[in-house]
Amino acid sequence: MQTHDLIYTVAEGIATITLNRPRSLNAISTQMRHEWIAALEAAQADDAVNVVILTGAGRAFCSGADPRELSTPEVEIETDLLCWRLIATVRKLEKPYIAAINGPAAGGGMDMAAVCDLRLCSDRAKFNPAYLRMGGVPAEGGAYLWPRIIGLPRSLELLWTSRVFDAEEAYGMGFVNRVVPHDQLMPATLELAGQLVRGPTVAIRLLKKELYETMGWDLDEAVRLSKHYVELTRQTQDLWEGPRAWLEKREPRFQGR
Repeated sequence: MQTHDLIYTVAEGIATITLNRPRSLNAISTQMRHEWIAALEAAQADDAVNVVILTGAGRAFCSGADPRELSTPEVEIETDLLCWRLIATVRKLEKPYIAAINGPAAGGGMDMAAVCDLRLCSDRAKFNPAYLRMGGVPAEGGAYLWPRIIGLPRSLELLWTSRVFDAEEAYGMGFVNRVVPHDQLMPATLELAGQLVRGPTVAIRLLKKELYETMGWDLDEAVRLSKHYVELTRQTQDLWEGPRAWLEKREPRFQGR
């Protein structure tokens, strides 16, 4: 399905969202935000989808908010509301959400990569935390997400200076999970997504929920929630398939139920 500013496809249990404004380096427009929210909601509602990939068309991943749409206070208020709604929709997504960062990411584009669960990166990618250079601060979750991914001191240094950094530095600081040659980015991302699709999808979703919910909790609270999720997994066939496969010396055949 191709809409105005975004392409949404589903194949073999994997939904792919492709930001499709290559002439503007996939700058985020109001239309794109609406379509992005709709795509995420479709992926969440579709039982045939177990993993969602986010990437960009052309040579860039995402250059952040389109400055041409930030011309008046009224437009900025509408944009802010859509930003928050988009982030809230991402957080409601129970399925793994993987960024395939195919090129430059700047400002809000970095936020939209940070809100993904995992980030694979082309060796051609560049990262530009350009918020202060535009006179503002992260508007799409970056101020919350960056310190949790790369630590507070490094976040402050990069955000205060707007220093551009490359893929290897992004990997070294832990912002991305993996750097691969540019022409191997999508194959590597699809391979990882396929591994998750073939896994025990109920347990994968519960694990995602548990890890996010318990960030900042103390151990006793986290263990209590963990016990609840253990009981939920015990109601699935997949929990018993894993040990059987191990005993029978074969690969498990998980069914997602």
